[in-house]
Amino acid sequence: MAKAKTAFVCTECGADYSKWQGQCTACQAWNTISEVRGVAGPGKGARSARFEGYAGSLSEVKSLDEVSLAEQARISTGMQEFDRVLGGGLVEGSAVLMGGHPGAGKSTLLLQAVCQLAEQHPALYVTGEESLQQVAMRAKRLGLPTKDLKMLSETSVERLMQVAEMEKPRILVIDSIQVMHVADIESAPGSVSQVRESAAFLTRFAKQTGTILLLVGHVTKDGSLAGPKVLEHMIDCSILLEGSSDSRYRTLRGIKNRFGAVNELGVFAMLEQGLKEVKNPSAIFLNRGEEAAPGSVVMVVWEGTRPMLVEIQALVDMAQGSYPRRVAVGTDQNRLAMLLAVLHRHGDMHVADQDVFVNVVAGVKVNETSADLALLSAVVSSFRNRALPQDLVIFGEVGLSGEIRPVPNGQERIYEAAKHGFTRALVPKANVPRKPVEGMKVIPVTKLSDALSALEEL
Repeated sequence: MAKAKTAFVCTECGADYSKWQGQCTACQAWNTISEVRGVAGPGKGARSARFEGYAGSLSEVKSLDEVSLAEQARISTGMQEFDRVLGGGLVEGSAVLMGGHPGAGKSTLLLQAVCQLAEQHPALYVTGEESLQQVAMRAKRLGLPTKDLKMLSETSVERLMQVAEMEKPRILVIDSIQVMHVADIESAPGSVSQVRESAAFLTRFAKQTGTILLLVGHVTKDGSLAGPKVLEHMIDCSILLEGSSDSRYRTLRGIKNRFGAVNELGVFAMLEQGLKEVKNPSAIFLNRGEEAAPGSVVMVVWEGTRPMLVEIQALVDMAQGSYPRRVAVGTDQNRLAMLLAVLHRHGDMHVADQDVFVNVVAGVKVNETSADLALLSAVVSSFRNRALPQDLVIFGEVGLSGEIRPVPNGQERIYEAAKHGFTRALVPKANVPRKPVEGMKVIPVTKLSDALSALEEL
């Protein structure tokens, strides 16, 4: 009998240690080192396959110019927003990991997609967290075609591989990877070693047979994918389904994609019939009141390969306590504090004794710096209790020295705003289009003081 081998692995960076310790010296994270138990040395059967790598063993050596450049065929999921995040559709032999908070709609979205795909391609849906009856009841409630989809309730990777070899599905869905387990690993399902080995076997099977593998993954409290960090290196595409329980909208964001652009964003609405794609996200995010209110302005952010119009709101009020509060929802709170310092230094506006609250409407999360100028404009509007025109759109990055820096795809942002009926745009001078935009008055600015003066004149 092979001797059991014990190691200690960091779940954040994958560093190995001979014994447990509180802090990982590689990534400086605390309490992330977990015990991993396995079998020393290559054995027979499935256990020896782990030494072949995630994509299988190397067959032959080729020079780079001998590698075929033929474009890989893609399979559409039937949802344009889903295809957009995937980079145009599903690729044969690819492994896709979908994460999200409980109740976000991961299983619902995949069930909708795979029921449509099963009408044209052999598909196998493996559920380990729900019974087959629960999945069937959901499919009936959503009105999905269920005749061609094959189901399996299983958590053992070995038995799953036997069924997959007999059924030969073109699309394989695993819900979820945290409940799968390998017999040779002594730890419980969901542990670091079980998740890592289960994902390795499934990914290798997908690469060697050309099967499209769709994995469902859980997330931690901070929103990152649960399990070892090496899990994200195994798969080809990692997407995250986000959305709060009090909002009907869900956003599907690409985090990693070997076959397309990252940070693509797809928007869905949660209805009784399931998740319905929103083909014009700007329309739902611009549901503003009839009357203009102070502290509200529309900005144009760039998500993946398309612009999107989003409303940002700010509320500036006299501080109620000894320390003024800085609260940002949907954007970086540290950047808010930095921009307020720039506003004081280069805009001559003192808000150190004020509470400042900033919110991006509809639960959208903005990570790019193009929202700087719009954020400060909303703060100035609320502080002076003066509403900005509703036909005004703003974007631009604000530097520490008070300069307004250009942002990528500036002209496309202006064209998108013009399509939605906006007639005025406050933008960096370098982003002004060479040809005038019909029906749009573009106001170029180079410094924060110029932007504040332009807001006064509007």
